[in-house]
Amino acid sequence: MTHVRRSILLACVAFLVAMMAMGQKPAEKKSYTFHGKVESVDKAAKSLNVNGEAIEGWMGAMTMLYPVDDVSVLDKLKAGDSITATVYDGDYSLHNIKIVPKAEGAAKK
Repeated sequence: MTHVRRSILLACVAFLVAMMAMGQKPAEKKSYTFHGKVESVDKAAKSLNVNGEAIEGWMGAMTMLYPVDDVSVLDKLKAGDSITATVYDGDYSLHNIKIVPKAEGAAKK
């Protein structure tokens, strides 16, 4: 009889631990806004070579090849485009890439 009680108690504890683990939210990665200028588009590698500005707490200013989360954006971008994107701790991919419109004053020159 003690083995039955012990087994039931062990099963209840395991069930409670499993329920507590499922109820916890996974830790969300910190996000940053990325600003940069496209140097080149590499459709074969599904990436952009971007001269990125420094992002405090994430990365210093540098030009590097960044993978993109949405390859359809590669058809819309060209060298010289200024972009913004979202980046996350531990992930060097560019997410939610947007082309920054050129200033109206610059277009009139």
